[in-house]
Amino acid sequence: MTRTIVITGAASGIGKATAELCRAAGDTVIGVDLSGTDISADLSSPEGRATMIDEVHRLAPSGIDSLLAGAGVSRPDAITIAVNYFGAVATLEGLRPLLAKSPCPRAVAICSTAAILQGNDAVVQACLVGDEAAALAACATAPMSAYPDSKRALSLWLRSAAVRPEWAGAGISLNGTAPGVVLSPMTAPLFEDPAMVAAIRQSNPIVTRAYAQPEEIAETIRFLLTVNSAYLLGQILFVDGGSDALLRPGQF
Repeated sequence: MTRTIVITGAASGIGKATAELCRAAGDTVIGVDLSGTDISADLSSPEGRATMIDEVHRLAPSGIDSLLAGAGVSRPDAITIAVNYFGAVATLEGLRPLLAKSPCPRAVAICSTAAILQGNDAVVQACLVGDEAAALAACATAPMSAYPDSKRALSLWLRSAAVRPEWAGAGISLNGTAPGVVLSPMTAPLFEDPAMVAAIRQSNPIVTRAYAQPEEIAETIRFLLTVNSAYLLGQILFVDGGSDALLRPGQF
């Protein structure tokens, strides 16, 4: 079946690659980003999230089949928590009623291998209880871990939400993908800093010949967006060149 798919972060990087892959397969894609696609919305604010949800309802009143919460930033400040966690959760929860109208609804969040890194537990716990003000305030005390904190919180939320009655109980399969380092507009500035390159090599060791292109991650995401079996849910698929296996060899 061809599908109606909403993708946040659709104007660049992994989101853009996924949108192009889905459109090439005949799907109807509703893209969301700050600009350059179907819906312009700033997911760092409650107002922007509400705008996005209202616009998707307007464009797809009969429902959607798949949803990718892909919008994300990587900055050492609180906006990373606002977009990567609260923007993603608001997207998934706000559009869940439209997914429920599909005969085969699928939702995916872009998590990250950064979720396994040490960070600020106060930020993560505030996220998980839905206290955005507290999460942003806690982030201000240790902003350098904002990205891993946001992705760890999102991964934990996803694992818990996926098995709830309103998700799995309603037939909506919710899964995630955890990319390693991807060569995208978001990561390009990191590779201009030799110290950051050294840090990346330590935190994200790989056994592949190179870091991933966005199109490589898009393949896994499209699988999760279109898989027929509802038995696959609550999973986070690592697509990381071996980073997780190298860093956590005794875990599975």
